[in-house]
Amino acid sequence: MKVVIITGGIASSLSTKAGSTGVNLTTQKTNKLRVAVDTFIAAANSHDVEQVLALFTPDAVIDDPSTGHCFDGHAGIRNYIEQYFIGYHTVTRFLSMDSLSDNRADVRVDFTGDFGHEIGSLIMSVNTEGIFVRIDASLE
Repeated sequence: MKVVIITGGIASSLSTKAGSTGVNLTTQKTNKLRVAVDTFIAAANSHDVEQVLALFTPDAVIDDPSTGHCFDGHAGIRNYIEQYFIGYHTVTRFLSMDSLSDNRADVRVDFTGDFGHEIGSLIMSVNTEGIFVRIDASLE
């Protein structure tokens, strides 16, 4: 059986075994995080600022010490994407994800762009609807 879950405008699907009475909640929550992560990476790679902003709550924060700045709210996140993703032609590739809680994961990514190549860690937090409330970024 295939179950389609729509959270915060993000659709995902989970498979369950025949005869199963439902979807494992841990799997559902982990899948919600993975869908949010994949959607963010795709939006950032497309350099579509409006699409990226739609994935964040209005008061969300991206804290990226490698830039020396913390980016607050949609205005700050817009600046972050325009300056560091569009400005440097950054392409992000998913490497791995470790769940830290129901709504938080450590996502390891590969960044390439005009700056060269970096591996980074994004501690990504979503609300119950799968919308980002915070990202803490660091480089290895």
